[in-house]
Amino acid sequence: MARKTKTKKTKKPFRPVRWLLWWGVRLFSIVFLIAVAGTLLWSVLNPPTTFYMLQERGRLGAVDYQWVDMEEIAPVMARAAVAAEDANFCLHWGLDVVAIRKAIDAGGNRGASTISQQVVKNVYLWHGRSWLRKALEAGMTPLVEAIWSKRRILEVYLNVAEFDEGVFGIEAASRHYFGIGPEALSNVQAARLAAILPSPKTRSASRPSDYVRRRASQILDGAATIRADGRADCFQS
Repeated sequence: MARKTKTKKTKKPFRPVRWLLWWGVRLFSIVFLIAVAGTLLWSVLNPPTTFYMLQERGRLGAVDYQWVDMEEIAPVMARAAVAAEDANFCLHWGLDVVAIRKAIDAGGNRGASTISQQVVKNVYLWHGRSWLRKALEAGMTPLVEAIWSKRRILEVYLNVAEFDEGVFGIEAASRHYFGIGPEALSNVQAARLAAILPSPKTRSASRPSDYVRRRASQILDGAATIRADGRADCFQS
């Protein structure tokens, strides 16, 4: 009876490029699934806080923040915020290529972040100018745009934006500056709140400087324009 000989297994050579590629794909898949899960979560649930709010709470001891649904916000406030920060909000998919090109042509001295990008930064990431944060922001913004409605993006934006030191969201801002709820904001009040958004710690909506008054007047004109030409249709009920 013939005796079976055991075949010795040959050890496969280590290929570092293949190994890195394999683990890179796995890591990317895990990060992508986490991003999708987080995007789906806040599409139906309201963020209880953000990283920046936690930082400010630690620095100040407390922050003023309370969520309010879009139905309880004066419609002019939504239009004023869009007119002030991202007039083409309804036309782009999260990244405004035209605004980015203009910012590059201007030497990078002007902002080009859309409302969608600001929401991603505020809700999922951190404040700062690092290339890592910018890359994550650019990658996550189209995902948020694909899953959330424009109305939801704007609703979250109005609720997590900073309006003064330790004052976050339109509910807290309306009462902080004018002593009223966001549903009762007048056109001028809404425009002044939108005018302080780029620099909330140095501008005041209730004691507006000449610049804030002029900027608010421009925002009112812009809000009327986007309402008339259809650029507010994606978030108006």
